[in-house]
This record gives sequence, C-alpha cells and structure tokens, in this order.
Amino acid sequence: MGCKKDKRFLIRTDLAMETQELLKEAGNEDLSGVEIETEEYETFKVTSVSIKNMEAAEVFGKPEGSYITIETTKIQINDVSCHEKISEVMSNIIKRLINIKNENTVLVIGLGNWNITPDALGPKTVEKILVTRHLEGSLPEEIGASIRPVAAISPGVMGITGIETMETVKGLVERVKPSLVIAIDALASRKLSRVNTTIQIADTGVAPGSGVGNSRVSLNQDTLGVPVIAIGVPTVVDAATLVNDSMDLIIDDMAKFSVKEHKDLYDMLMSLKNEEKYEIIKNLLEPCGDNMFVTPKDVDSVINRLSGIIANGINLALQINLCKDDINRFLNI
Repeated sequence: MGCKKDKRFLIRTDLAMETQELLKEAGNEDLSGVEIETEEYETFKVTSVSIKNMEAAEVFGKPEGSYITIETTKIQINDVSCHEKISEVMSNIIKRLINIKNENTVLVIGLGNWNITPDALGPKTVEKILVTRHLEGSLPEEIGASIRPVAAISPGVMGITGIETMETVKGLVERVKPSLVIAIDALASRKLSRVNTTIQIADTGVAPGSGVGNSRVSLNQDTLGVPVIAIGVPTVVDAATLVNDSMDLIIDDMAKFSVKEHKDLYDMLMSLKNEEKYEIIKNLLEPCGDNMFVTPKDVDSVINRLSGIIANGINLALQINLCKDDINRFLNI
C-alpha cells in the first residue's frame, strides 16, 4: 500500500468517511484496500467505506468491514417524509449486513448515559424498539412465526452502575444467546457540520464511550462471540477540533482579501501542517482542552428525532413481516 498514517495526526473522529478525508488531506491519495461508493438521494447522501484488508485497517485505525454513512441536515428539522425515507434506507442497509434467520434472537443495546442528552441517543432509541422475545409461545402460531424475537436494554455507564459495559453485555449475551447484537451509541465528529446530521452503520462493533474520549472495551464479534452491528451519530465535537476548523476558515478568508499588511502571519499559518495546527490548539486549550466537547443548543429535540429515525430503521429491518403501521400498532399497545 502506498500510504502511511502519521501517528501524530490525532484529530478526533469516529466516522470512517472523515478518516478517509483526513488521510487524503495528509497526502495519502492512493488508499489501496479501501472501496468508497456514494449514492445520492433527493434529501440525503449515503457513503459506503469498505476496508478490505489488514493493511488498510492499520492505515485507517479501524477494523476491516463496512461503514455506511447517511448525511442530511433534514434530521435537524421536523421533515417527516424525509425521516421515513431515511429509516427505510437504514433498514435496507441493516438487512444487507444481517446474515441470520428470522427466528433467531437479536439483542439491541442502547449505550450511553441517559442523564446527559448528547450521550442519551442509545437509551432513547431502545425505548422505541419493538421488543418481542417475551411474547414467544404466547401468540397464535400464524402470528408468532412471523415475528422475530428481539430483546433490548440500556446497560448504563460505569459512572452510574459501577459495572463495565462489557461485563453487562457479555453476561446478557451468554444468558439470552442472541445470534446478533445491535449497539447504538453517540460518536464524535471532526466537523461541527456533521454533528447531529450523520448516521453511521458499521458491521465492526463499537467501543462504548469513544464519542467523548472515554473508550471502554470494544463490543464486537471477538469479545462477544456473535456479530455486532454498530449504529452511531456524532452528537459532539471536541473543542480543539472546533477551533482548528475556525482557524481554517480564517485562513481561507485571509486568502480572499489583501494580506499585505499581515503577510508574515499568513505565510506562517499556511506553512503549518494540519497536525501541527491541531497540536498548537490543544496546547493552548490545556489543561481543560481534552475534557471540552461542544454540542448544538437544540440537541434535546434532535436526539429525540434521531432516536425515532434509528429505532424505526431497526424495527423495519428486524421485523421483515411487519409493515410500519403494524410496528407502530404494537408499540402503542
């Protein structure tokens, strides 16, 4: 492979598509072992990043697998038709990633802290999942055979429970014996424009707490013994990244106007590499820089909206014999 990752390049993101952008900006144009496809819809865009081998995984700093991202600003407003279309596309993506029979059990895990709104995406999504595992044997045979057994739980975070998320989830997997785990969690982005506007679906598992720089033991097939699909939304951006992006905008504006009076400053800023700029900003923000994350002021309403979109996508993907109206009817019982 003709590219190597700079170990100092630490601009924080959980999105595979942003990692690809960062690598290109760092001069890695030839990303062998990585396939990227983009599909445009009327109101949103879907980008698929497939990491095909170990060498590409090492460059990306992410496991081999598929990372599918849905992007749209329509998530931030109450556009019902767009949200329904996103849920439909999400369900089709999840179906493609699922390789189990309809009678197999699925365990849905809502990761995060329900007391902190930007970290409450997982718990709020779980509240809207159609759980059916407890109905086995209690439904008429013609109905029961068409419904997949689904269990769902929000295990909380270690600061609340005193228990590692991995310990809780692994115990549940051993007891419930699902054929698949779907984990929902909050992520971090390198760009404020992608906060609460992007949904990533991956078949590689998830590291709980990664979105706020507090990564725990990963939940994946190696640690749980079953496939894990991770669904995440960047709900925060770290302060250093935000300042870094602001500096880029300042430099761009300086280029548009006369910079004769401040040519030395402009030349110096232009000569800085991205990782050098980022390190300078982090140093300026110390000692609290690593603990500062930014989220939009309307995050509470957006998280409620996002949790509904994601839950609908999961419900439609898991209950293939039920339509949206049937699922809503069950949820309202």
